[in-house]
Amino acid sequence: MRRGLPYALLAALLVLTGLLGVLTGPAGIGLGASLEALGGAGGDPVARAIVLELRLPRVIGAALVGGCLAVSGAVFQALLRNPLAEPYLLGVSAGAALGAVGAIVSGVAALGAPALPLAALAGGLLAIGVVFSVARVAGRFDTRVLILAGVVVSAFFGACITLVLTLAPAERLRSAFFWTLGSLSGISWPMVAVLAAYGLPACLAAWALGRNLDALALGEEAAAAVGTDVERVKRSAYLLASLLAAATVSVAGVIGFVGLVVPHAVRLLAGSGHRRLLPLAFLAGAVFLLVVDTAARSVAGPVEIPVGVVTAFLGVPFFLVLLRRRSAP
Repeated sequence: MRRGLPYALLAALLVLTGLLGVLTGPAGIGLGASLEALGGAGGDPVARAIVLELRLPRVIGAALVGGCLAVSGAVFQALLRNPLAEPYLLGVSAGAALGAVGAIVSGVAALGAPALPLAALAGGLLAIGVVFSVARVAGRFDTRVLILAGVVVSAFFGACITLVLTLAPAERLRSAFFWTLGSLSGISWPMVAVLAAYGLPACLAAWALGRNLDALALGEEAAAAVGTDVERVKRSAYLLASLLAAATVSVAGVIGFVGLVVPHAVRLLAGSGHRRLLPLAFLAGAVFLLVVDTAARSVAGPVEIPVGVVTAFLGVPFFLVLLRRRSAP
């Protein structure tokens, strides 16, 4: 029962924070009207539309984005054997951001709802492909080259973003810049369905690699000595974590610190075994981003603060406290 307690607590927190997210918004819909809308039992059609078409997909999308980012961060930290690694370290976010900013500035994003996420996903996949091809040295997947390639690709795509924003028309500049800060305001049911369709299987595949990730954390030689196919595990871990990061960026923009802080905190509290760490990180990431998104919508209402700004305000001091605790004798 004690081993299952963290799962139960985080699941309960997820339900509570999700309900809080559904109830929060400038329309001021009460608890009764929101529950009526969720139950589909008649009620005010305007309230039902707001709850079911705006708030509920945003809440579910926030939970999926937070959970996928946390799992991605945990896998990257195992792959690179570095607790400071995070999903955007290897150029995925910069590639996705370039695709999205290019779509906004060129007007492609106005062609339809799927255009922006598809452009962002294409940019993220391009970055993944470039880094992956560079990191393959003599048939091996070199994690040291992986980090260097990711930093260089991220810098290049960042320069491209700056160039595109510099040349962007004034009326599209604000939208492009706001997207790079992270936002869940545009999430719709189709986006939720797509994110769930390949985000959840990717998380399950990462969980299936759990024991191999435990072995890899001991070092490549030690992992090979216990029968782990090190090269296959490294390739699989990189592709799964990168695809999860690209998927979240494609629907929500760049939201920092979730993939860095959440796995680190869960590891300190629940240990480093990945079969236990990854599900707890998913639940904790979902709860964390739901709380952050609810705060972003309500703190300065009716103005919405970019989610990435709030995660930085919360994540930086929280992570400094964790580092302090880790370094304490």
